[in-house]
Amino acid sequence: MLIEIPDVLTPEEVAHFRSVLEASKWVDGKVTAGDQAAKAKNNLQIPVDSQEALDLGELVMQALGRNATYNSAALPLRVLPPMFNRYDVGMTFGAHVDNSIRTVPGTGGMRMRADVSTTIFLTDPDDYEGGELVIEDTFGTHAVKLPAGHMVVYPSSSLHRVMPVTRGSRWGCFFWAQSMVRDDGQRAMLYDLDVAIIQTRQQLGDDNPAVLGLVNHYHNLLRRWAEL
Repeated sequence: MLIEIPDVLTPEEVAHFRSVLEASKWVDGKVTAGDQAAKAKNNLQIPVDSQEALDLGELVMQALGRNATYNSAALPLRVLPPMFNRYDVGMTFGAHVDNSIRTVPGTGGMRMRADVSTTIFLTDPDDYEGGELVIEDTFGTHAVKLPAGHMVVYPSSSLHRVMPVTRGSRWGCFFWAQSMVRDDGQRAMLYDLDVAIIQTRQQLGDDNPAVLGLVNHYHNLLRRWAEL
């Protein structure tokens, strides 16, 4: 399931992120890649333990908390602290699959399963050429290049890559979540059902028997599939 979510960050928030990142120290992005992915990765990141990363990451978490679409689509149990990257001219990230298990910083070694990958774009498409996030899934290949502040959510099991940047610079935020529902097909069904419930509530009202039946069905499926 691939979902594009608009306006996760406001224009003012995007401007603040860019201002902080422009004054930050950037390091080789290979420091957070696995052995195989590191061979395909050519970008820059700010250190994950820097104060800038921690402060901006907290703002991202607040934005996720107020975004109903993200929570419906990802059903997050844990979210790895957000990270921030940059692709200048010539930089790219070849085809790879994200690591399935990741260590949560600052927890003394606690690990989490990476089920859902997310990228928030921090640069408008007109400011750079290339740099598309290309995701392959069972429905084909999708090239994603969104306005600043918009977000794409997709299964971490997907083969994906970032095309070479040929002009300008592409900046973004990325992170992983462990979902309460590990199976992407089940998450997709729950998301579609949730969207249908919202539409039905708007048309029929919360007290309609059809609405109550759909809500009951949703929560019983979530109860059956969720792992906590």
